[in-house]
Amino acid sequence: MADHRPDVDMELFPWHLGVYDAHCHATDIMSSIDKIPAMKAAGLAIMATRAQDQDLVAQVADKLGFEDYESSKVGTSEQRIVPCFGWHPWFSHQIYDDSSDGSTQPKGDTAWKHDHYQDVLVPRPEELAFLEVLPEPRPLLDLIAKTRKYLEKYPLALVGEIGLDKAFCLPTAWTPEKLKERDTSLTPGGREGRLLSPYRVSIAHQKKVLKAQLDLAAEMQRAVSVHSVQAHGLTLEVLQETWRGYEKQVISKRSLKRRVATGQASDAGSSNVTMVGSEDKGPKPYPPRICLHSYSGTLEAMRDYFAPSVPADIYFSFSTVVNFSTSSNKAIEVVKKVPEDQLLIESDLHHAGERMDGYLEEITRLICGIRGWTLEEGVTKLARNWRRFIFGQDDLSASFCSDETTSTMKFIL
Repeated sequence: MADHRPDVDMELFPWHLGVYDAHCHATDIMSSIDKIPAMKAAGLAIMATRAQDQDLVAQVADKLGFEDYESSKVGTSEQRIVPCFGWHPWFSHQIYDDSSDGSTQPKGDTAWKHDHYQDVLVPRPEELAFLEVLPEPRPLLDLIAKTRKYLEKYPLALVGEIGLDKAFCLPTAWTPEKLKERDTSLTPGGREGRLLSPYRVSIAHQKKVLKAQLDLAAEMQRAVSVHSVQAHGLTLEVLQETWRGYEKQVISKRSLKRRVATGQASDAGSSNVTMVGSEDKGPKPYPPRICLHSYSGTLEAMRDYFAPSVPADIYFSFSTVVNFSTSSNKAIEVVKKVPEDQLLIESDLHHAGERMDGYLEEITRLICGIRGWTLEEGVTKLARNWRRFIFGQDDLSASFCSDETTSTMKFIL
């Protein structure tokens, strides 16, 4: 698999340089949280996904969260995590859209609850036993308000995990037998070994929940971690909607010289075309930094994110559990083509500790082998990318970057 540098597997792993997880779910097993201070990894972005884990992520942030950019560097105290707050598409059916008129529905109204789930699930479920055990839907405006409060309390927090998923089916209802077998160490609300039903959340409803959270991330200028399964084109369309009208302009060398002469731009070098950001310095309607987590799309789909007009900084993260669990040829080709300053690694794991460290080392070795990097080269690059994605700050400049300056070379053709 490490087709350029097979000897990378023999190198001593340089944990001392700082290894960072762009996406994990450590709060799914709260008993593992106490293992984080002893981990070799220098930083973890811990995702919330549903009602049951939002406050758990906050609790871990209170205990182990980074205070600032400097504290994220290797050799500091037990500060290890960046909290991320969001609703995963697997749980988006539990949200009802009250954003159009601001209305709320009476709690305990069984008929309304059934109607809601029949509206947002496909195919339309008719089994009362299945509908009755689903949780009472929560208003979208309330979800956004609560997430905003978390983001205000934790200035470094991201919005995540959010996104679209065309493949996932809801789990079946708990049976008395399954309840007896339930693993009580797991945070409630997930699949937890249940069989899957035939019901999916409609893409139209998923898009409403995703768009509302993207708008919040734009308002708060926070990075986002995006889930996309069998929906890469749709995900791009939703993201494009957020930055429509704010695309970067492609200008010719001749036009650039005129701009330089009139003081409207600085000389970007000898390239034939250059990217120029919007002159509007006010708030932008799109998240400044976007990570496509465990990216499973094609090369063709990925190239759309490299369009010179895209104003947000786009990152792609990879995990062994998703990207290299089966046939890895597609993942290898994609990893080869991601610009090195847009590449991240993740464990996507629910259990903190040695196992998570192992996943991070494994994916790092794979990435370095594919890219032809030594481990020291790769770990250094990946750590720099993680801090830029999380904080919007570059190790080299040591100053916070605006959306016009974060990745200048990326926009010079």
